[in-house]
Amino acid sequence: MHHAHLILALGCSLLPLAAAPHPWKDPAGTRTIQGEFISRDARHVTIRRTDGLVFTLDLKKVHPDDLKWLDANHPLPATQAAEPSVDNTAVFDALHFGDTRQQVLAKLKASKIVELSIDETYLGRLGLNGTFQTRKDLGGLRCMLFFDWSEGGLMREVSLQTQALPAAAYPTRLKACLDDFAKLLTTLYGPPLQNATYPPLTDLTDGAFLATHLWRLEGGGSALLGSARENEGYMTVVRFTQKEIQPVRVPIP
Repeated sequence: MHHAHLILALGCSLLPLAAAPHPWKDPAGTRTIQGEFISRDARHVTIRRTDGLVFTLDLKKVHPDDLKWLDANHPLPATQAAEPSVDNTAVFDALHFGDTRQQVLAKLKASKIVELSIDETYLGRLGLNGTFQTRKDLGGLRCMLFFDWSEGGLMREVSLQTQALPAAAYPTRLKACLDDFAKLLTTLYGPPLQNATYPPLTDLTDGAFLATHLWRLEGGGSALLGSARENEGYMTVVRFTQKEIQPVRVPIP
């Protein structure tokens, strides 16, 4: 299963005349998404889905008929086609496992996907956790970024965490958000290794994260989708971790 670099359309301007959406199929032709062509290179195609989300697909995950359509309507320049391909193992935006804090900060500040939610002068005191957020709502909710680091100060996990909501929103807004994330991540990574039922509210103890979905990343590591609780706040969380998590729905320490 090949990793597809997730690119979320945040703050992109509309084209004067939007192109008609194209039906993109997976290699087996069993799943289809409607998306407008944005750009391509020798290994990837970037499309804008009808709901505004923009992401990049590896051409190995695209149906042969779509490859023919792509070459006929958007051929590569001869010089670009001749260039050797470069592996892209970014796990979110331009972030890679093993990035230093300085590299992560520089990439976040240059990102078109996330933005600072505080005055930059407070970064040194508050750190990176919770200080960057997505520029647009994902699954109907704004998401903040949180990180976990190795003893040597290298990034080993990055999480997207929605704003905390009260228990009353758990079976409604947060469930809808998780379902939207599951569809998007399945489009990018294929069927999940784990697809558990939505956990009851009573299963979420304070500080717990219950993963309902699990994907393996080709470059190493895992993507998990689930629900979390902190005090009386409930959240939907996507975690990209360097660990190879086994498909069992348990709280992740």
